[in-house]
Amino acid sequence: MNAPDADAPVETPWAGKWIQVRKQGRWEYVARARGIRAAVIVAVDDEDHVLLVEQYRVPLGRNCLELPAGLIGDTHDGDTVEEAAARELEEETGHAAERIDVIGEFYSSPGLVSESFTLVRAQGLTRIGEGGGVDGENITVHRVPLAGIVDFVAAKRAEGLAIDVKILLLLAESILG
Repeated sequence: MNAPDADAPVETPWAGKWIQVRKQGRWEYVARARGIRAAVIVAVDDEDHVLLVEQYRVPLGRNCLELPAGLIGDTHDGDTVEEAAARELEEETGHAAERIDVIGEFYSSPGLVSESFTLVRAQGLTRIGEGGGVDGENITVHRVPLAGIVDFVAAKRAEGLAIDVKILLLLAESILG
């Protein structure tokens, strides 16, 4: 199947430090600059609690509830997915993982952005610090029982938080069941 605009040249009308606006045929989209990718971490401890983070997101104008995540290759050249995920988990949540397993690559909004993220599972969690992020990220860490995740997300939504689409991973059974 020949997709319209697939062979059109890619133009970059604007580029910043972190993102680029691209145009290809009739399509306009956003791409990460410099080949930067993202790692998203599903971290469930031995007591069946999942680690979530809450932080202010400028594009949304409010706090957002998310799985811990971070960029690969933004400040550490040669980072593997596992190394970046382990570092981000520690920085954001204050937890170290004995093992990081890659689940796969996913796209959250393929009609608007070319960015993908690699979903990983963190296992063997040990709390080693407070978390909260770096450089004024002001991240709030939530340790939530998986059995109560539906109510927790509903309560956060009622408080006015945005809910990252990746949280659907934790809500799938309640939506599809």
